[in-house]
Amino acid sequence: MPDVGPLYPLMYEGIVRRALEEDLGLAGDVTSDTVVPEDAMVRARLVARRPGRVAGLPAALSAFRLLCPQLAIAIDHPDGSDVGINGTIAAIEGQARPILTAERTALNLLSALCGIATATRTAVEVVKGTRTRIVCTRKTTPGLRVLEKYAVRVGGGVNHRFGLDDGVMIKDNHIVAAGGIAAAVGRARKRLGHMVKIEVEVDNLDQLRELIEVGADAVLLDNMTPAQLKQAVGMVGGRMSTEASGRHHARQPRRGGGSGRRHRLARLAHPLGADPRHRPRSRPAAGPRRSLHRRSIGLISKEV
Repeated sequence: MPDVGPLYPLMYEGIVRRALEEDLGLAGDVTSDTVVPEDAMVRARLVARRPGRVAGLPAALSAFRLLCPQLAIAIDHPDGSDVGINGTIAAIEGQARPILTAERTALNLLSALCGIATATRTAVEVVKGTRTRIVCTRKTTPGLRVLEKYAVRVGGGVNHRFGLDDGVMIKDNHIVAAGGIAAAVGRARKRLGHMVKIEVEVDNLDQLRELIEVGADAVLLDNMTPAQLKQAVGMVGGRMSTEASGRHHARQPRRGGGSGRRHRLARLAHPLGADPRHRPRSRPAAGPRRSLHRRSIGLISKEV
């Protein structure tokens, strides 16, 4: 796996704890605690029902470890590896109750993050050999941004802003409220330090011409056709970074983004485009919908 940066336990344990607390409620797992003998031991495997890129395994396994630190865990496919159908991702052995209690929390996290990594990998493969890079957005599941953006990196993508505080993104509503592109950019420049970049969203070539006169660090070309994207990149001429976003599916970056710098896929933030606002118009013949996603990783256990 390429160097995607560390995923420290501090970054995900709070997320996993809240998920377990949500599931356990006030009475705990009344099913496992009443049905399963206290001394029952099992050996369980996390198995991929479909092929894909593994991501988020440390966070998923922490759900088991938080309930029972004594569990023995062996990892077959770590983050960044590709697993085939029916492949074992990890094996867990120990007391049955905590394994069964943590199962759903672990599978929810792992399936979602593997889906994001797999979808990202598919898009990255499409633009291989071009100067285009696949980046994500802030359209993440509330509370899970650090993990979902990590999954994008595991899939070979690049992170865009993590929050509102690490870069200026002037969008259409900002432009209207400020009184135009020039006014919006001018106001931002007066307030910002030299380390903060300014990006402006445009959705037509007339707006782009206005922005080129004003200048910015980057331009987001929103909802443009591949032909418009190619023309826009030519107009910019390398004076600022160019990004493309909108209703693109996994095949489209090469059609319009191959001559640009970055291709922004909002749906990467949602496991396999689960957000209905960002579904592709046409289904790819072979794409992330056939790869890991929710309910595509199972826990298989047997008594020991």
